[in-house]
Amino acid sequence: MMTTTSEDLHDVHPGRQQFSLALAVLITLPGILVRVFHIELSHPVEATLFGLAIVGSAFLLSWAAEVAQLDISAGLAIAVLAFIAVLPEYAVDMVFAWKAGHAVTEFGTSCNAPGSPTASPCSLALANMTGANRLLIGIGWSMVVLIAWYRLRQRGERFVAVTLERSHSIELSFLALATLYSMTLPLKSTINLFDALVLVSIFVVYTIRIASAPSEEPHLVGPARYLGTFTTSGRRWSVVALFLFAATVILLLAEHFAEALVATGLALGVSEFLLVQWLAPLASEAPELLVAGLYAWRLNTNAGLGTLVSSKVNQWTLLVGTLPIVFSIATGGLHGLPVDAHQREELLLTASQSVFAVATLISLSISIPEALALFGLFWAQFLLGAIVPHEYAGLERIGVSIGYLALAAWIVVRDRAVLPQLLRDGFRTPHAVLHAED
Repeated sequence: MMTTTSEDLHDVHPGRQQFSLALAVLITLPGILVRVFHIELSHPVEATLFGLAIVGSAFLLSWAAEVAQLDISAGLAIAVLAFIAVLPEYAVDMVFAWKAGHAVTEFGTSCNAPGSPTASPCSLALANMTGANRLLIGIGWSMVVLIAWYRLRQRGERFVAVTLERSHSIELSFLALATLYSMTLPLKSTINLFDALVLVSIFVVYTIRIASAPSEEPHLVGPARYLGTFTTSGRRWSVVALFLFAATVILLLAEHFAEALVATGLALGVSEFLLVQWLAPLASEAPELLVAGLYAWRLNTNAGLGTLVSSKVNQWTLLVGTLPIVFSIATGGLHGLPVDAHQREELLLTASQSVFAVATLISLSISIPEALALFGLFWAQFLLGAIVPHEYAGLERIGVSIGYLALAAWIVVRDRAVLPQLLRDGFRTPHAVLHAED
């Protein structure tokens, strides 16, 4: 347990850290006031204020998660952080799934009014989910590696790879399990309640697994170190307050942040489907990307990449699993969320990217070439999409998926010697043992 000493307080400059904490809270207030009092502003201004509030929440989340490691395991603290940071994506996707359920009730399996020029709510629900998952890996994972490379280069140090501690085998193993199951989704015409049962069960077992490690004193810096000098009860209440405040801000503003961005894009003539698949997820993924970026900038790459891997587990299990549950509640029956041909291709591409991402991490490290591959293949789809005629867009998505799977197969063959140890650590070795050996 960390105790308060005059030396600690001198080291952390309490006045400066109090100012940082206050500033992070203050920049959330304009967005909260606009939302609570329904102040009418232009969509770009709303997006700016809501975005600043989410940025402030991201800082508070990162500090709270660091301090929480004094009382709970690092893996559980990161999982809680990842869950709260991904709340905007849950909020946005649940809204789309709810609208999809009501649309099916009103219009039938077409999920849209006859002759409507807009995308169907069912396709938008899946578009938002697939876009968010691909952004998390294509932008997030590669971002942590590239920021770490840049920071070490500034310090004149040599960069080899971002390496995860052995205890992260658990997140990676459960992500691999969820990814293997996700490869069945493109073969289906609906995502149903059985899929929900399987995916949510994976998430529950994963959460139980990571909660088994003991806590240990982390290396705290900045506002997190200042909070760590509080008394035990004061520290714990502060952490709970920060988590609750940040979660409230995110839940209150995330959907409206995404809507303001989408409305701004529509005013500029951008396709609704593209806005929902890419711009809205970029907004809703902002907290976790910011948190991971902050960790990477401080060269705490284990926490930075670990947060994003944990977020990916969340999104591939609990998020995808809750979509058909919300959809069924909205329809008042046991219907599965419809999957059309286009969305089957999107699901295949998303699952294939996840297979490739898991493959790059089976050595518990990502090098610069691997990070550039994640980043480059993510953008390759857009470049090919701009070149390939619309009628061949499906073939383009299938082609990129095959590219992901081929590269993943090559990496698995190359690193096959580490697979038995990874699976043993992930599913069999007690988390407390792994935590102690890191």
